[in-house]
Amino acid sequence: MPGHEVGNDEYEQKQVNADPDGFDSQYLKIYYGKLFPYEEMFKWMSYANDGKHPACNQSYFGRREFSFTLDNDVYLRYKTFNSVSELESSIKEKCPVKIDIGPVYNVDPAKRHSYAQSGCFPEERELIFDIDMSDYDDVRYCCSGADVCLECWPLMTIAIKVIDTSLRDDFGFNHILWVYSGRRGVHCWVCDVKARRYITRLTNELRAAIADYFRVYKGSENSHRKVSLMGPSLHPFLARSYTEVLKYFFEKTLLSNQKIFSTAERYEKILDMIPDESVTSELRGKWQRTSNAKEDINVARWEQLKHLLQSGKQKMQGLRRCVEEIVFSYTYPRLDMEVSKHMNHLLKAPFCVHPKTGRVCVPIDPNRCEEFDPTAVPTLSTLIEELNNGDLRAEADNERDRTSLGKSIRFFQSSFLEPLVKSCKEDMISSYNAKLQQSKLQQSKNVLAAI
Repeated sequence: MPGHEVGNDEYEQKQVNADPDGFDSQYLKIYYGKLFPYEEMFKWMSYANDGKHPACNQSYFGRREFSFTLDNDVYLRYKTFNSVSELESSIKEKCPVKIDIGPVYNVDPAKRHSYAQSGCFPEERELIFDIDMSDYDDVRYCCSGADVCLECWPLMTIAIKVIDTSLRDDFGFNHILWVYSGRRGVHCWVCDVKARRYITRLTNELRAAIADYFRVYKGSENSHRKVSLMGPSLHPFLARSYTEVLKYFFEKTLLSNQKIFSTAERYEKILDMIPDESVTSELRGKWQRTSNAKEDINVARWEQLKHLLQSGKQKMQGLRRCVEEIVFSYTYPRLDMEVSKHMNHLLKAPFCVHPKTGRVCVPIDPNRCEEFDPTAVPTLSTLIEELNNGDLRAEADNERDRTSLGKSIRFFQSSFLEPLVKSCKEDMISSYNAKLQQSKLQQSKNVLAAI
């Protein structure tokens, strides 16, 4: 957990030094003052409980945990707010460099010390996923650690396509938000009522089961085979992922982008995954000879490997499966399982500004995720410049529509927030009417029984 945790009143302001990427405390104050979408965030986190219908739970938003990381590395947990104005005022006052969102508790978690040890617990939580590019360092050669470029970003595109399709088709979820982390990864928020509420009531075990459904990458740092695909055929989910996403991106993008077979050190990692020494010796012999072919050497060597492993003479199922295992090892999503399993795990809020890059954590359209460019998202410095210049949509009614952030907020509203709130209201009214009808029936039974 970053920084040191302090109480809500223990706060000392400290100046942030501007860095080359344009992250500056004064800029951040302007961002929170003019651009941060407070109303939209409140609307989202309220899940239609901010209305006047009798079924609305007016305490709902006030039991949601927020945490602030301040510029002097002070960490404020268990912050709660009863209204959008309280949320806005606190953010403007504290000017956090990072905002995290936690679960909804059964009581106000800011008052947790007033209850017995078991009297304050998470009651509701979105199903969340965290995918970090640094977990792919063993299969990308362009960058490492926190660095990301357009050569390795397709790995995040693959993750979004695979996970999003499965969440919708296999689990029936509809209200899914994908967000750029601001630096080296993506976050996923599954916000359907059955993900937030019913999975919660069945404890963390069901969350773990859903997370484990996606688990294929099981290798350790020292193991040669990172993936083990069991059985005579792939699970339908894995087969779909392989044919529709993984194979295409591996062969059309990553082979050349990452130059996977370009050196002996790199192709030896591939050969280590093949459990037949005669096959690896034959391939190694071919690849050690200098090739003058004009074809991309990475593509050529991959075709040679596929031909040898999938030819008629390779009768062992394990050998024929090696091609799939290699593709999965280099492309399949690598999830931080602990984030998804535990209800009390915090996740960075959308529309935060990453303090290391100055980039805003904007939503990503899963239907067009291959078009997303992490190097082109709005940054703190460019947004302030756009505000000052007023070039973009100068006639706009609000200031954020005069900036490049306006497009991201409009996408958040139209593609995610509005359908979500509509669904929440329908569920709320339907549930309320059902309970009302049940109550009337019970009253009728009581009257008949008394006669």
